[in-house]
Amino acid sequence: MRIADLRATPVAIGDPPLRSAFGLHAPFALRTIVEVELDDGNVGIGETYGGEAPLRALERARPAVVGRDPWQLTPLRIELERLDGNRPAGFAWESRALAGPALFSAIEVACLDAIGRASGRPVADLLGGRVRDRVPFAAYLFFKHAGDDAWGEVMTPEAVVGEARTMRDRYGFHSVKLKGGVLEPDREAEAILMLREALGPDVPLRLDPNAAWSVPTSLRIADHLRGALEYLEDPTPGIDGMSEVAKRAPMPVATNMCVTQFDHIAPAVAKRAVG
Repeated sequence: MRIADLRATPVAIGDPPLRSAFGLHAPFALRTIVEVELDDGNVGIGETYGGEAPLRALERARPAVVGRDPWQLTPLRIELERLDGNRPAGFAWESRALAGPALFSAIEVACLDAIGRASGRPVADLLGGRVRDRVPFAAYLFFKHAGDDAWGEVMTPEAVVGEARTMRDRYGFHSVKLKGGVLEPDREAEAILMLREALGPDVPLRLDPNAAWSVPTSLRIADHLRGALEYLEDPTPGIDGMSEVAKRAPMPVATNMCVTQFDHIAPAVAKRAVG
C-alpha cells in the first residue's frame, strides 16, 4: 500500500455578516480540502486552513508524500516538519497554528481515512476503538448584521434569545455558546442572563469574548454571571491574564487562544490558566 497522489482543492463557503472581537467576518470562509489517493484507488479526505499559503505548503509537501506507506505517519511528520521549518503559513492567527503541524494534520487525517476505506474499518478503530455512539453539539450564537439569510440582524440581547430559541426548536440543540467581544461587556452579560431565563436552568451556557476584556472586566462580568455559565472562554489575553481570571472567577475558564502550541501546555498548567 503506497500513496499514489496528493491533491489540494481550495473551497470558499459563504459566511453571513457575523461579528466577533476581530470585527466583521469576511463574506467567504476559506478552507483547503486534502485528498490522499492510494495505489489501490482508495481516496482519503482531510482539510486545513484556506488561502494561498496552505496551498503552497501542500504543493511543497507533495514530493515527500507521494510514494510513501500511509501507515508510516511518524516518519512523514518528521519529514514535513523538516521541509516546512515550522514557519507560519499565513494563517489567520500565526500563534494558533504553525505550518508544520497544520500541514501534517491535514495529510494525516486523509491518510487515516484512506487506510480505513482500504481496510473496511472506521478511523475510530485505527485510533483505539469507539468509546461512544453519539457526540452532542452546542449551538454557536453570534451577534450579526442583517444579511442575505433567514436570521436577520442579531445585535441585542433580545435578538440573541430569539436566535437561541430557533437553534433549539429547529435543530434540537440543548447547549449554547455565545460569541462575545462585540457589545459592551455588560450587554453581553445581560444576553447570557436572558438566555438563562428563556432556556431554563438545565441548558449549559458558555460565553467567549475572544480575549477582548481586561482582567478586571473579566472578573467583574464573571462575578455577575455567577451560577449562569458552565464556563467562560478566553475572557482576557495570554496565559498570565487567564491565570489571574481563573484564580478568582466563580466558574471554570476555557481557552483555544492562549494555549495554541504544545509548548504552551506546561506554563498554562503551572499557572493554572485554564480549568
